[in-house]
Amino acid sequence: MKLSNIKRFWISFILAIPMLIQMIAMPFHWMMPGYNWIAFITTTIIMAISAAPYWKSAWAAFKKHSANMNTLVAVGTSVAYFYSIFAMFTGREVYFESAAFVTVFVLLGDAMEEKMHDNASNALAKLMDLQAKDAEVLRDGKYVKIPLEDVQVGDLIRVKPGEKIPVDGTIMEGSSTIDESMVTGESMPVTKKAGDPVVGSTINNNGTITFKATKIGQDTMLAQIVDLVKKAQTSHAPIQKMTDKISNIFVPAVLIIAILTFIIWYAFLGATIVEAMLFAVSVIVIACPCALGLATPTALMVGTARSAKMGVLIKNGEVLEEVSDIDTVVFDKTGTITIGKPEVTDIIGDNEKVLSVAASLEESSEHPLASAIMKKATEEKIPLIKANHFEAIEGKGVKAEYNDQIAFVGSEKIASNIEIPQEISQNAEQLQRQAKIVVYVGFNNQIIGLIAIQDTPKPSSKEAITELKKRGLTTIMLTGDNEKVAQAIADEVGIDKVIAGVLPTEKAQHIKDLQNSGKKVAFVGDGINDAPALSTADVGIAMGSGTDIAIDSGGIVLVQNDLRGVVRALDISKKTFNRIKLNLFWALIYNTIGIPIAAGLFMGLGLTLSPELAGLAMAFSSVSVVGSSLLLNKTKIAGDTTQKAV
Repeated sequence: MKLSNIKRFWISFILAIPMLIQMIAMPFHWMMPGYNWIAFITTTIIMAISAAPYWKSAWAAFKKHSANMNTLVAVGTSVAYFYSIFAMFTGREVYFESAAFVTVFVLLGDAMEEKMHDNASNALAKLMDLQAKDAEVLRDGKYVKIPLEDVQVGDLIRVKPGEKIPVDGTIMEGSSTIDESMVTGESMPVTKKAGDPVVGSTINNNGTITFKATKIGQDTMLAQIVDLVKKAQTSHAPIQKMTDKISNIFVPAVLIIAILTFIIWYAFLGATIVEAMLFAVSVIVIACPCALGLATPTALMVGTARSAKMGVLIKNGEVLEEVSDIDTVVFDKTGTITIGKPEVTDIIGDNEKVLSVAASLEESSEHPLASAIMKKATEEKIPLIKANHFEAIEGKGVKAEYNDQIAFVGSEKIASNIEIPQEISQNAEQLQRQAKIVVYVGFNNQIIGLIAIQDTPKPSSKEAITELKKRGLTTIMLTGDNEKVAQAIADEVGIDKVIAGVLPTEKAQHIKDLQNSGKKVAFVGDGINDAPALSTADVGIAMGSGTDIAIDSGGIVLVQNDLRGVVRALDISKKTFNRIKLNLFWALIYNTIGIPIAAGLFMGLGLTLSPELAGLAMAFSSVSVVGSSLLLNKTKIAGDTTQKAV
């Protein structure tokens, strides 16, 4: 049976108590009866149960002609242990306590790391436990309660005030305010009505709603969040490779220093073989870079767990390192900076004719502007005529046959071969200066009118852009809209630079151009149309769209469709990576300072370290790194409403 580090620590600590008592009693010249045999038996059990994994790891590394952190633990404890056996049977002083307490203190650091892992796992398990256990589902014309695992996609589910929403879905009837803080980090309840998405495990506050189940089981938003956080916590940041390289050089170097310490003390400084051995063992123990191994995973675990509470999902450790170098943030416009629900504001020309042609063609289109035109036509009760031979022209618009004539709807590019009347051009320019998108409507080889559509910025966009600029970041808008409309939106929210008129397939190339000019780029988009740009950027930040948060293209996913999440994502990522660097610095400094003390260089000043004290000091370095990582839970993050920072 494999024991946990926590159990191994307590076993070792309890077995080492007799040796601790003897160490305390030594100044009073009291000797425990049969102490040598007691120390031998208890230390042997400690070696067999608690130190064995370190020896196995060291041996496995040795067979591959390498060394790891456990090599130092194995060498230090085995030297002290086997010498003490020899000393016991030859009437010399034993040092079993050195082997025992080094193991105890090494396990103390490992046990704390394991406890942190367990706490993180328990937190995720508790998150999953927040799910409702059953659901009130429509069956045979009436609502009945069934177990959650029996819910199917497409089921109609009723949720009353105060109840948990069982699975993800879309509201079909009713309205209410929903507490979504557990998945989005947003403290204020969100008002939901028919057509809006709901997330499983969130709480329905004050109204009865009926919704259709769209995602169940492992496909729900909560399950995806838990899965992403688990993957992030077990991933490795590239900086971890540096620690592995350091260990491969550091461990053999320490063993050489320990051997030289033994030789110099024994051969040149007149120490006894036992004294020289203790100096060498102290060097090996104090130098054990366990804290080096804890520096990255503990910070990564705390940082990703906290970010998830804020609605920011960091997919892996590599993202943290990339974020630290970001100097430019590029945004998609529609749905990212703007609300993404454009509405028709002006129609130039014969209102009914223009809307009829435009809506008849756009009925087959999935473009966001098409829905605005269709909505307006429905409101105006405009009759539609079936369009034939529909053709979507990327980045320009659509063409089709309308009443046996060629008709088109789109940007100015689609009318490039047609002479545009001066009055139409003037109207178009005036509308564009008002930050409105202008759609040209053509019929029978003539421009018959314009439709102006406006998509307003999100209320949070200006605040987010301001915060990013305060951090010294350059902000750029990358959009397919014409330059006048894009610039008007950019001016409103404070964007530094606009790149307009870009086709979807060209966005990734613009990102590459920025990178080739020496920029480190983060791209913020919706994760669907912007997938190539998200993948090309140094850091892709995908805005959450409804409950579809498992977006492969983004290294960071924002659960809320809110640009302030970008600020939080960059802040927590940078602070987590900086904490990793701080942990590594202290771990290395600790070892570097400790080695000469353990080697006896300051013995003349009365400053020495016995192996057990070296083990305690080494354990303290591990504890300090774990504590440093835990402080990430308290560091201040802009806009974090999940807890009060101290």
